[in-house]
Amino acid sequence: MINIEYLIDRIKLILIQPKLAWETIGKEQINRKDFLLSYVLPLVLIPSIASFIGYGLIGMGSYFKVASLSWGLHQAILAFVGAFTGVFVSAFCIHKLAATFNTELSFTNAIKLVAYSYTPIWLAGVFYILPSLSILGLIAGIYSLYILYIGFVPITKVSEEKKTSYFILSLILVIGVSILATFLIGVVLLSAGLATY
Repeated sequence: MINIEYLIDRIKLILIQPKLAWETIGKEQINRKDFLLSYVLPLVLIPSIASFIGYGLIGMGSYFKVASLSWGLHQAILAFVGAFTGVFVSAFCIHKLAATFNTELSFTNAIKLVAYSYTPIWLAGVFYILPSLSILGLIAGIYSLYILYIGFVPITKVSEEKKTSYFILSLILVIGVSILATFLIGVVLLSAGLATY
């Protein structure tokens, strides 16, 4: 069950007071399934629905409209599956690297770290309603990296000396695997007949 008031309060805390948010989040025990359904799913629906509307109904282009339902569906599925894949792949990489940096991190806590960090990106997904504004998502992406960096010590319990190395190596792995995953999802969708431009 989604608690809208809690969801809004947590989003505000993450966005406005990330350091305080991580102190609170670091002490919380979560049920992975409940967390994915009550926090991740509602936020992932924002870019997914906005992508369908933007690319499927509104379209883009300066002189002519380029839009189709199949393109909108392609983009919506890519946004939805890509978001969940991104959370699990990123969490898996960060979880597996923990031992290298002399710390222990459960997969559930890694999911928590990644998902809360992705909050600005998912919220900025609303810009996909007007595809020409989707570039604004880059600003949200930079802020997401900042939130992830701040959360590294409270969640992973890594030492301050190893924090930056752990973060950079995790980031390199996450970006590489995410690009590959997005490419593969796109290929599957195209082979299923969902066209793109």
